[in-house]
Amino acid sequence: MEELEDLECNNLKIWQDKKLYTFTSDSVILANFIKLKASETAVEIGGGSGVISILLTAKNNVKKIKIFEIQEKMQNLCKKNIIFNNLQDKLDLICDDVKNYKKYIDVGSIDVVFSNPPFFPISNYAINEVKSIAKEERCLSLGELVDCASGMLKYGGRFYVVYKAERMAELIVACEGKNLTLKKMFFTENGKGIINLIVAEFRKGGGKGVKVLPNLVTNKSDGEFLEELKTRKFLD
Repeated sequence: MEELEDLECNNLKIWQDKKLYTFTSDSVILANFIKLKASETAVEIGGGSGVISILLTAKNNVKKIKIFEIQEKMQNLCKKNIIFNNLQDKLDLICDDVKNYKKYIDVGSIDVVFSNPPFFPISNYAINEVKSIAKEERCLSLGELVDCASGMLKYGGRFYVVYKAERMAELIVACEGKNLTLKKMFFTENGKGIINLIVAEFRKGGGKGVKVLPNLVTNKSDGEFLEELKTRKFLD
């Protein structure tokens, strides 16, 4: 059953279906971290309901974002959210596997690519198909994600991604293999000091040197979500 949620940002709202897959704080954190200039074009890999791209239209002067989404049920929800928020001129949904990106995008033509990708290995955990594809590497492996991002990006273009901290080494190695250099990062931790995620910016053809930002605490000690995450900005 679909429910309308207020994003508490520029009167934006989003339809979600809890039977499918709903966005988490990961998406909000990534949206606050991504920087887009007015002249830049961007691509989201795995748009889901469209929440990250929709938030970016409020937080940045967006020219155009192309959103790849492979799952039909999520495509329908994303399309509904784009129309509901009157963002058809800024957001372009591509209903296809991102591995086919060359059908829609010239190689080396994009300024920014971003993704909150599936970052769990394939398991036999009994969840619905939509959640399984969104959370596990069933349709998009880490290597495929990085290969697509690097292929789309211009020299000097930026790749923003959120990933499981325990797989950080795999992420960095995969990116380095495709000429994507880590330039900026921070970890998220819960209210009990446990590190959960790495949120990172990679640059195509980037030089040496990484800026490590302070950890972002996402929850109170009792587990309650911190409301200020919705508007948290990150200093350069």
